[in-house]
Amino acid sequence: MAQHVLVAYDDSPQADHALRLALTEFDDAGRMTLLTIIDPADAGYSRNLAIPSLPEEWYEQRKTAATERLGTAQRAAAQVGVDAETDIVVGRPARRIVDYANEHDVDHIVTGSHGRSGVSRILLGSVAEAVIRHADCPVTVVR
Repeated sequence: MAQHVLVAYDDSPQADHALRLALTEFDDAGRMTLLTIIDPADAGYSRNLAIPSLPEEWYEQRKTAATERLGTAQRAAAQVGVDAETDIVVGRPARRIVDYANEHDVDHIVTGSHGRSGVSRILLGSVAEAVIRHADCPVTVVR
C-alpha cells in the first residue's frame, strides 16, 4: 500500500483520468497530494512579455487558474472520502514532479499522458516518460 501518492494534475482530460484512477486505486493511501506545475516556458517569448508587469500578470493568472482547478479536484476527492492536499510549484513539469516526489517522501506518482506519438513526441517530449525515467518510486501513467 502506498503511503503518499502524488497526482500530477493539470487542466487536461488525462489529468482527470489520472485523478479518478488515483481516487479509486489509492483511496487507502495515508496521504494524497494533487500537484500542479506552472511552467514558465508556457509564457512564450512574445514582445508583450518584455513589459515588466506582464510576466507577473501571466503568473498570477496561471496561479489563480491552478488554485481553482486544484480546489475542484480536492472537492472531488472529498466526495469519495479522500482528504487530498494540494500544491503549486513553478518549473519544468517533469523535473518538478520528480523533485517534489523526492522532497516530500512520495512513494507513488500518478500522472496522465497526452498520448503524443511520432514527430510531436520527439519535438515536444513526454513529461510522463521523463517522470518514469527519473522517479525513484513507481509511476502509474494514465491515458
